[in-house]
Amino acid sequence: MMNESWLVGVDLGGTTVKLAFVSAYGEIRHKWEIPTDKSGKTVTVDIAKAIDSKLREIGKPKHILKWIGMGAPGPVNIETGVVYKTTNMGWENYPLKDHLEAETGLPAVIENDANIAALGEMWKGAGDGAKHLILATLGTGVGGGIIVNGEIVHGKNGAGGEIGHICAVAEGGAPCNCGKTGCIETIASATGIVRIAKEKIAAGDCETVLKDHPALSSREIFEAAEQNDPAAAYVIEYVTNHLGLVLGNLASSLNPSKIVIGGGVSKGGENLRASVEKSFKKYVFPRAGEAADIVIASLGNDAGVIGGAWIAKNAWLQSEAQLH
Repeated sequence: MMNESWLVGVDLGGTTVKLAFVSAYGEIRHKWEIPTDKSGKTVTVDIAKAIDSKLREIGKPKHILKWIGMGAPGPVNIETGVVYKTTNMGWENYPLKDHLEAETGLPAVIENDANIAALGEMWKGAGDGAKHLILATLGTGVGGGIIVNGEIVHGKNGAGGEIGHICAVAEGGAPCNCGKTGCIETIASATGIVRIAKEKIAAGDCETVLKDHPALSSREIFEAAEQNDPAAAYVIEYVTNHLGLVLGNLASSLNPSKIVIGGGVSKGGENLRASVEKSFKKYVFPRAGEAADIVIASLGNDAGVIGGAWIAKNAWLQSEAQLH
């Protein structure tokens, strides 16, 4: 019975692996995290041990767990569960699904981490069940997931939805980790925001409290902008103008009903949202603009594990249907 069945959602981050037991209705029953093995060698063993030890701790039998859904950084082959490449763990064509199933004894399904966050927000978060949704996660980099008709857009070779690498500055943009220049990741990420602020401070063309912060963070820049600091206000205006341009172009192509902004930078809250919306309206095809609500993500760190449970639930239901 569905009521007595749980799914395992796993979100693999650079620092921690987040895990949760989630009901078939999307309610988190238990959640916890373990440190990520940076070498990538023991990740699946660590996950298997963490699941078994949590079951012992809460006194539940293993058969209550039906499927695992896991998000991993980098492009993923959805059919095979192979991770093409992760920069931070040295995986290349790594058969994550096979390893995870062998270690845990549970059937598994693997997806890109930004995509499962988008699915989590769609199912239980700010997406509010929207079947046409764009998630842009603004963190150390810029990630994203695109959902059309309730399905993630993967594209031909798993690179669909790479919002962070849409070009926002055609000529003379800053270099990006992907090898190009001018990607929105170089502007709207936490790192990009700090870089632009430092350039503005160095230009010395306006007074600013930001120069008193040697280890500047995007949070401090947003706080200074709220106090009408001219340099901080310039930075936020510049960043949200470019982000609004990229999201406006995406919405003109995809006509979503929700655009969800997540990641650490989204703690800029209503100031960030309203500023992005203002430039979005300037660039989007008007009819597509009318359809799209821009909202701040609501699940925080739980988006990935809930999205993991969503893909696990779908895979489980599909396998059950095939049996009957």
